[in-house]
Amino acid sequence: MTTQLSPREQLELLTRGTATVISEKELLAKLERGKPLRAKLGVDPTSPDLHLGHSVVLEKLRQFQELGHQAVLIIGDFTAQIGDPTGRSKTRPPLSREEILSNAETYQEQAFHILDRDKTEIVFNGEWFNKMTFSDVIQLNARVTMQQMLQREDFKNRIANDQEVRLHEIQYPIVQGWDSVEVRADVELGGTDQLFNILVGRDMQKTEGMEPQIVMTLPILEGLDGVQKMSKSLNNYVGIAEPAGEMFGKIMSISDELMARYSVLLIGEEIDPTAHPLESKKALAAKIVARYHSREAADQALENWNKRGNLEEVELPAFTPPGDRGDLLGIVQAAFDSIGEPKTGSDVRRLIQQGSIQIDGEKQSDPKSEPGLASGQVLKLNKKRSVRIA
Repeated sequence: MTTQLSPREQLELLTRGTATVISEKELLAKLERGKPLRAKLGVDPTSPDLHLGHSVVLEKLRQFQELGHQAVLIIGDFTAQIGDPTGRSKTRPPLSREEILSNAETYQEQAFHILDRDKTEIVFNGEWFNKMTFSDVIQLNARVTMQQMLQREDFKNRIANDQEVRLHEIQYPIVQGWDSVEVRADVELGGTDQLFNILVGRDMQKTEGMEPQIVMTLPILEGLDGVQKMSKSLNNYVGIAEPAGEMFGKIMSISDELMARYSVLLIGEEIDPTAHPLESKKALAAKIVARYHSREAADQALENWNKRGNLEEVELPAFTPPGDRGDLLGIVQAAFDSIGEPKTGSDVRRLIQQGSIQIDGEKQSDPKSEPGLASGQVLKLNKKRSVRIA
């Protein structure tokens, strides 16, 4: 191994920031053997992009790499066809094979913003599952009991609420567990919502006469709203591949309370309690942008943010008003649509009444007014969004 850290020093580093480790004693014993461990992470390409929520566990996998261990990234081209039911109150819609493979390409490229490409073993679990006969599937199912599967909290809740649980969903923990057997994982990483699935893998390795993998779960990152977990479907996410300015602005929109959690989970640093919250947030946003873009991009995003009071100097999304122009409410709705953040009429009316809507710095108070907009003017939509009239 290439690391200079002792097994106990590695243990302290690797368990830092984790939610669950089963068990630290077993992990230390593995580390003391002095051989590189195979650290597994499985991702299902169910959407085109990764976000900062995914980065929490990817950063931990990167730590294993930096200590000389082998990172094994499983692309779930087969499991994505099932759809992970974790945390779901209903069955996931199926994806086509073409969608899955397309998503897998972008997943890999974005994952390498964090992982060392040359030190990452990439495997697709379709390599073994697509070769299985129906007899093989029956034998695989025989390794677990129905009672085990129905211990999953989401399955129990759906059954209690008279909501359907389809049999293919029960297969998901089984096939994820079998991945650990196939790649001979020493450690499996995942979010706290993956604890059940990872434990199934540990049990399956035992039944195959293998040394069971270490279970290591990481906290789930809340989205920009600070309430629900980060998710593209909830539009509360920060994409790893988003433009630097957009990424910076989204981080600046979070609450001071959430800032402290983001700092620990995303960059491994505690917020200085003596610093002004606004300056701490700027520093956090700049570090995250530098992580996924560059130091130069982070400096430019910070400069643009500091100049936000003088919006004519800042590069803004261009907006072409509707041909019939219409009233202010309709124009503002169209502007929000143009940046991919649609608002209802009542939402826009509320923003106008609050004084959030401005044209070249002048507050607009009448939703029914018909402003005469000229090219180059700045339409401010809220605290963090503005567009320039094309």
